Amino acid sequence: MSRVELFEKIRRDHEFAGVSKRELARRYGVHRRTVNQALESALPPERKQPEGRPAPALGPFREWIDGILVADRDAPRKQRHTAKRIRDRLVEERGVVVAESTVRDHVRKRRRELGLLAEAFCPQVHDPGQTAEVDWGEATVSVAGTLTVLGLFLMRSCFSGACFVMAFESQSQQAFLEGHVHALDWFTGVFATIRYDNLKSAAKKTLKGRNRVESERFVALRSHYLYESWFTLVGIQGAHEKAFVS
Repeated sequence: MSRVELFEKIRRDHEFAGVSKRELARRYGVHRRTVNQALESALPPERKQPEGRPAPALGPFREWIDGILVADRDAPRKQRHTAKRIRDRLVEERGVVVAESTVRDHVRKRRRELGLLAEAFCPQVHDPGQTAEVDWGEATVSVAGTLTVLGLFLMRSCFSGACFVMAFESQSQQAFLEGHVHALDWFTGVFATIRYDNLKSAAKKTLKGRNRVESERFVALRSHYLYESWFTLVGIQGAHEKAFVS
C-alpha cells in the first residue's frame, strides 16, 4: 500500500467513522505525526530520506492464511474469520507483528483469487447524490476553420441523469483530474461513489475482477474529496454495469 493510499484510508476512517487519531495510529501502525499529516492533506509530504522499515512480510504465513480462508467456505457464516481475527491469530499463535490493514488487503485479494467471493447482479437503483459515472467521449469541432477532435469529459448523476460535459484538447490525466474538479463544483457536492471503466487516467493496470493498480494522482484526488471509486468488470460482464455514460 502506497503512502497516498494510506493517507486516504486514514482520512476516510476519521471523516466517516469518527475514528480518533490515537486509534488511527494504532490501527495502521504509524506515528501520530503521520496521522496529522494525512488529516491535513491528501498528499503525503516529500520524504527527506529513503523509505523506512518495510511492512512485515506475510511470506511464510500466506499458505496458513489460505488454509483458513478455504476452511471458512464450509463453516457457518457467523464462525468465519474476519481479517481482524486472522491478524489477531497471527499475533497470538505465530508471534507475527503486522498491521491489520496489511492483513485486510491480503485477505481481500486472496478471497478474490481463490474464487471465494461470488459475483451477483441486481437492478441499478440509485439514491440522490450517491452515485455518478465518468467517462471520456469525443467531438469533432471547427476551430478557426480547421476540424479538430476534442476530448469530452463527462460526469453524469445516476439518480437525476444530469450530465456535466467539458471539452479538452486531449484526454490526458491532467484533463481527467481537472474535469473532476469542475464537475463536482458544478454539481455543488461530492457523490458517495463514482464509477469508472478501464480509464488509463485512473488505473495504470487492470487486474482480476474489479481490482486496479490506480495512479497516485488519482488516489490523491479521491482522498481529497473522500468518495469511493468503483470499476466495472472487463468485457461483456461489465457492459451493463455503467449504463448512464458509455
